[in-house]
Amino acid sequence: MSLLRRIRTFLNSPQGRRLTDQGRRMAADPRNRERARGFLARLRRR
Repeated sequence: MSLLRRIRTFLNSPQGRRLTDQGRRMAADPRNRERARGFLARLRRR
């Protein structure tokens, strides 16, 4: 089975859906967004 197919299968499973929803909730939090922007800015500077 190809890697992409395995990922797609996982994301369609109940556990994958739960993790996807959790990620969306975390991304909606302004503090987490600012933390992610800072992290990406540090990576770009290098």
